[in-house]
Amino acid sequence: MPYFIDDFELSATSSKKVTKEILNSQNFVLYFYPKDNTSACTTEALEFAELYDEFRTLGFHVYGISKDTIGSHEKFKDKFSLPFTLISDVEKILLDQFNVIKDKKMYGKAVKGTVRSTFVFGEGLKLIKEFRDIKAVGHAKVVLDFLEDYTSK
Repeated sequence: MPYFIDDFELSATSSKKVTKEILNSQNFVLYFYPKDNTSACTTEALEFAELYDEFRTLGFHVYGISKDTIGSHEKFKDKFSLPFTLISDVEKILLDQFNVIKDKKMYGKAVKGTVRSTFVFGEGLKLIKEFRDIKAVGHAKVVLDFLEDYTSK
């Protein structure tokens, strides 16, 4: 069953735009993360980067998305030579649609923040699997293992 996503157009690294129409025609992994250049987010990005060729071999694109600016994303991508596209969602368009903004505690204070989550889609925006509130370390491999099993059926 297709996942319902409103039309959108968001800026992405390498001067790209990402739209619902573009995603509709792809198999892809969309991983939401809190912030560029933080330890867990960097670990997660590096693990997806390390496995990127294997995701592509299985026919899946990888997109990272956060509420960071496009400038922040470009620096993050360049600093770590990330091979995949990072999407800037400053206005929280997709973050809200995917319900990944939640109340969190930071230094004892209640704040709203992005809950690390990953969604796997087939063409036509068919939701294959969602991973919510995950830990960064080892997560990319968990997603890859799932896709290897899924695509071998």
